[in-house]
Amino acid sequence: MNAVLKPAAAGMHPDEWQARLQLAACYRIFDMLGWTEMIYNHITIRLPESVSGGEKQFLINPFGLHYSEVTASNLLKIDVKGNKLDENPWPVNPAGFTVHAAIHEGLPEAHCVMHTHTTAGVAVACTQGGLAQNNFYSAQLHDLVAYHDFEGITIHADEAPRLLKNIGNKPAVILRNHGLLTWGKTLPLAFVRLWTLQRACEIQMAQATMGPAIAVSPTVAQKTTYDSFQFDAQFGAGQDVFDALTRRIDRIDTSYKS
Repeated sequence: MNAVLKPAAAGMHPDEWQARLQLAACYRIFDMLGWTEMIYNHITIRLPESVSGGEKQFLINPFGLHYSEVTASNLLKIDVKGNKLDENPWPVNPAGFTVHAAIHEGLPEAHCVMHTHTTAGVAVACTQGGLAQNNFYSAQLHDLVAYHDFEGITIHADEAPRLLKNIGNKPAVILRNHGLLTWGKTLPLAFVRLWTLQRACEIQMAQATMGPAIAVSPTVAQKTTYDSFQFDAQFGAGQDVFDALTRRIDRIDTSYKS
């Protein structure tokens, strides 16, 4: 996403401003797609070392704002413990950053972490069998989905080791009885993984009313995942999809760039 520094970013490292623009656009995309939960849930990204000087610093939404109100300049900069690193007047939701902090800290490639409570996502997370291997989208996630049992509201740091153990190296996570989560080495990659998981859950929820489904064999699912261009670096690894949706947001409302 090409953008020039704006007055709100005076004195800010250009790499941080670019990260802020990308993340703010992502919050607006989530809002457009209906992936919001009032003022709750989060998308976080780790700032590059060119900005942080080697320290772990992150951007997160201000607690109290709807996703439609998030802008590049009002995003919070925090450390791995959720402490604010700037003079932003908005608070941090500590419950929201507990899971994100664990993943950012424990998985070196987790540059971006996304979490949702969509109806379809929570519905599938509540089922005994979890994600069903029976549709075009779930077949693209063969052996990429981890599960973590529900332990209540995620405010306790002692849950982190169990969460990381259950995730392993899988980039998509179904938090049982709770919702969906993805992570990636770039924001667009985390996004396209979440979009695919969300679509799989939507179809599974719709299909459940129509009787038994046709299962996709592990062999075919493995091939489908291997062939999926959504996550393939040579096809942008989600960048082209994210850019297209950002252009759509730009046609609706560019205030996220402020």
